[in-house]
Amino acid sequence: MSREIVAGVDGSPESLAAADWAAREALHRGLPLRLAHAWRWEPLDLPLVQDRADQEHVADAVVREAEATIAGRYPGLALTAEVIGDTPVAALLGIEEHAEMIVIGSRGHGAVTGFLLGSYGQQIIAGATRPVVAVRSRDGDPAEPPTGHVLVGQLGSPEDSAAALGFAFGTAAARGASVRAVRAWSLPPLFAYSPLSMRLADDAGGLVPYEEKALSDALAPWRERYPDVPVTEHVELGSAGQVLLSASGAAQLLVVGRRAKRGAAGPRIGSVAHAALHLAPCPVAVVPQG
Repeated sequence: MSREIVAGVDGSPESLAAADWAAREALHRGLPLRLAHAWRWEPLDLPLVQDRADQEHVADAVVREAEATIAGRYPGLALTAEVIGDTPVAALLGIEEHAEMIVIGSRGHGAVTGFLLGSYGQQIIAGATRPVVAVRSRDGDPAEPPTGHVLVGQLGSPEDSAAALGFAFGTAAARGASVRAVRAWSLPPLFAYSPLSMRLADDAGGLVPYEEKALSDALAPWRERYPDVPVTEHVELGSAGQVLLSASGAAQLLVVGRRAKRGAAGPRIGSVAHAALHLAPCPVAVVPQG
């Protein structure tokens, strides 16, 4: 089965903005778009009349209104829409197998919301095996500049960042945009200086050239695969979250990687992705490693 882009909708302006962004991305990539609304009949233990048929009608109206809006804006788009009888997290994760990416809404500065309320957005991002894009909204319109580069954070080894870099280059190629790759670094504590690490740094001409070479090496295979995508490289001393956020003002998309982490409360998305999702002014793509 061919890939598709999946967007969660819930009737809110934020989710409609996410659907709009997903529609344009689907056109860039020549992929179909699937709109999904999660609804499951769960009668409340209250002395109220609860009509299942009415609630089903409301759920269907949500997805049909989103479908009509997107179809009207993008008449050439291959588009489907459906109501999924499940919780929001299970609904999106249950259909991600053939998804190129999942797109959800984000309400201004703060926690990821939109298709999801409370912690649902974080649960989807933490549990997804495909990239998840959180689209910020201003009055229902995506907060995305019409031009700009795709900004990507490169952390660790080339293998550590391969998935994020691949997504960033593929997105830039589809959009005719450039890539700006950023690597943040910090001075390690004195006890972390091993003879081997110091020799590698000395061979590179110092710590800064060592970090610059690490970034260049990580980008090399992607430059070769996407020779028509312009690339700029930036290495800066500081925390990864701070460095990426300071560079995100002119970006049309920020791409960060996510390692599989589990905490006492369940899956975690990592501090860099958390900072980007809460504070970046542009859409943020969180790409699981490997």
